Order: sequence, then C-alpha cells, then structure tokens
Amino acid sequence: MIEAATEVHEVARSAAERAGVTVRVLHELPDLGQIIALYDQVWRPDPANRPLNLELLKVFSHLGSYVGAAYRDERMVGATVAFFGPPDTRSLHSHITGVLPDGQARGVGFALKTHQRAWALDNGVRTVGWTFDPLVSRNAHFNLAKLGARCRVYLESFYGDMPDELNAGDETDRLLLDWELADPAVARALDGHPVERVPGATVALDIGADGRPVPGEVKGRHVEVRIPDDIYAVRKAQPDTALRWRLAVRDVLGGLLADGAVIIGFSRDGGYLLDRGEGA
Repeated sequence: MIEAATEVHEVARSAAERAGVTVRVLHELPDLGQIIALYDQVWRPDPANRPLNLELLKVFSHLGSYVGAAYRDERMVGATVAFFGPPDTRSLHSHITGVLPDGQARGVGFALKTHQRAWALDNGVRTVGWTFDPLVSRNAHFNLAKLGARCRVYLESFYGDMPDELNAGDETDRLLLDWELADPAVARALDGHPVERVPGATVALDIGADGRPVPGEVKGRHVEVRIPDDIYAVRKAQPDTALRWRLAVRDVLGGLLADGAVIIGFSRDGGYLLDRGEGA
C-alpha cells in the first residue's frame, strides 16, 4: 500500500532538508521568468528554440499544472514543469526538469521529484511519466534506482533535431518512463532500496576493452544492457564510438522493449536491468 499522505510529504520534506533547499509551486510571472533563465543556463539553447517560453509556462501554471522550483538561500537552483495527461489516465507528464550544475550532486533533483510526487498524489494523480536519453548513465541511475521508475517504451528520434549544447549533432532517442506513485517499489527506492542487481541476468550488451559496444546474448528472463559511464565525454573524444553506442542501444534495448520486456532497475555496473517475463 502507498504510504499515508503524511509519510509522502515527510519524504519530500526530508529530501529538501538534506539538499538544503525549499521547494514551492510557482504562479507569478517574475518567478516563471526565473525558470526560463535557469533552463537557459542548463541547456544553453538557441534563443529561438528554448525548451519552454514564458507564455506557455504561464498557461501551464494558470490551468493548474505543476510548476515547481527549488531555492537555496532564495536563489533558484532547479525547476521542474509537468502538465496533465489524458483525463482518464490520472497522470502527469513531467516535461522538463533542470538543475544547475552545482546542485546536481547535492540532491536538488531528488527534492524536486519527491515534492512533485507529493503534490501529484494530493491532486489525484497516480502516474508521472517523462522521457530521458537512454545513453546518459547518471540520469538512468537517478530515474530507475533513486526514484524507482519503470520503462516499457523506447522512442526513436523522438524530438527530431535539438540544437542545444547538450543534444546538438546526436539522435534524440528517448526512454519513456512510468513512475507509479502508489507502487511499493517506488517507496522502497525512495527509501534507499533500489533494484540494482538481479542474480543470473545475462548481459545483452557490454562495454568492450576499446570502449565500444559488444553485443552479448539475450537468454532467460532477466537481461542487462550496459552503457558508458559518461556518454558526453565519449561524444566529445570519440564521436564515432558514441554513434556506435546510439545504434547498439537502439537495437538491443529498443528491441527488448518492443518485444515486451520491462526495465525494472539500473545495475551497479551501469546497466539497464530488464524483466522479459515468465515465459522467456
């Protein structure tokens, strides 16, 4: 069973306290403008193609969607924006979350997401979804191990060309996550007990001695798909190897999800842990 509402809010309060931040929902234009400025610092986009603009952010807030930000000493250090899904799904799509670099290792993102979870449950939401690049290891660990999200869908070239500093020149493949807020597995992950190991899992994709992807075997119920520790560094130093990883992960991980597997965790070795079902 899901924790009592007081426990859910206590998780969020404790996460904010550990990160040294205050998280609050925003509505006023000056505050929303700070979110736009923060996202500019994080993604350094083409000014003509920002992740969000102020007018759209104001509409989201006005219509009751989630627009939250984390403050440290009244300085905004992170923000997250989510809007409601189809009426019958009781869901939110968490469209964009950004944290300034000096807050990424200090739990700001975790504080934002636990606050978003508490707010969502208060507002009748049961599932939050969002996308992320399957090659970014730190985000995979955060989303799957720290938060306890799951994944069943691989989206190929989902956003098309994104000319910001982090994505320019690469395919925008994404994983679409399901964060089932009432799932006991989520509560366990938030409490520091994630799925990081599945005994007997076979390695379907590994990292070779030269840093390139090495296909393994897909056998048995549980498999692991490993990825580089820092794809941004690989992309900068060895763009050809980075492209090999994009195509290999698309083929292996995307293929497994298309066949019905579910990503249930992220291993300590830096790999996606998948459950192919009882009949595999």
